[in-house]
Amino acid sequence: MPELPEVETIKNVIGPQIRGLVIEKVTVNRPEVTVRPAADEFCRRLTGQAVSGMTRRGKFLIIRLHSSDRVILHLRMTGGLLLTPADYPREKHTHIIFGLDNGRELRFTDPRRFGRFWLLGKGETDTYSGVEKLGTEPFGAELTASYLSSRFGKRKVAVKQCLLEQSAVAGIGNIYSDEILFSAGIYPARPAMSLNAGEWERLAAAIPERLSYFIEANKITPEEYLQTGGREYRNTPFLQVYGQDGRPCPKCGEALCRMVVGGRGSVYCPACQKR
Repeated sequence: MPELPEVETIKNVIGPQIRGLVIEKVTVNRPEVTVRPAADEFCRRLTGQAVSGMTRRGKFLIIRLHSSDRVILHLRMTGGLLLTPADYPREKHTHIIFGLDNGRELRFTDPRRFGRFWLLGKGETDTYSGVEKLGTEPFGAELTASYLSSRFGKRKVAVKQCLLEQSAVAGIGNIYSDEILFSAGIYPARPAMSLNAGEWERLAAAIPERLSYFIEANKITPEEYLQTGGREYRNTPFLQVYGQDGRPCPKCGEALCRMVVGGRGSVYCPACQKR
């Protein structure tokens, strides 16, 4: 699943390219992808609207329109966005096409069809997508050791599971929770209530630092993004532990280990992240 760094990359690549453009036509090939409103109404309401920009909230993308309407998108497991010339070959699992007034198309592709769209009107409260339930952004001033400790410090659940709770910190998934905990030197299965003040400080520092690092590492030009179908940035070679079990730890050389925490595969260093 695309996590915060990948979603931020999509925003940074596509957002500037569609700003100011008018949506001339919307084609929905899979009606179940548009949760609200239904596909026909979704197309009708968006036709003729101008894009003012694109933002991110957690793992959600938000296309903002000059009318103050907004399109909210969650990519889920395999969703992606491509901005292409109109005659560019369409990928097999293209479910929504936004025809733009500069002759290009914004296409949503999703092999597993789990991604979803919501269109909300000006001033309309979002009680549909889940964006309103998200916790603090990882880069906000609110994310402190005290905040993390107050949210998780009395919990018996593993600290890795806590990092995955979108209602506490938005945007962290399985990949970057491993990277964050490795950077902070914390064993993923540690009960959150067992962390001391110094460990909460390290964790609070590691969250924005690691996510910022991977956003920077994932940088890609619009041309490269299009040529790779928007997929190359998802396979960053800069991961230190995720998916690297059995390989030497980049810090100490000990073999990295894999275990399951809360039903999710987790990789850690037994020497750097002691139980």
